[in-house]
Amino acid sequence: MSLLSVLSQTSSMFQNFGLQIGPQYDPLFYDVMIYIFGTMLFGVFLLGAISFWLRRKGLGGQSAKEKWTQELEKYFQREQIGLMPDEKHHW
Repeated sequence: MSLLSVLSQTSSMFQNFGLQIGPQYDPLFYDVMIYIFGTMLFGVFLLGAISFWLRRKGLGGQSAKEKWTQELEKYFQREQIGLMPDEKHHW
């Protein structure tokens, strides 16, 4: 491609951009696109906030970390893992 065609394409691109801002501005298209994009961004933010809340608090209100450690502690006590040996059991 020659330099002239590159300059022509660049100038037409800037001309199209100028027309979109100027008298050829189509609010029904561009504003609606901005509204849709903003709605999508808000939806992603809202889902992120909800997932963060559920990760921290869980559905029951207690934090997931506390639930996991309590379940792990029950399992360790039931299987007698990590406990000091007592007098009755000689391993």
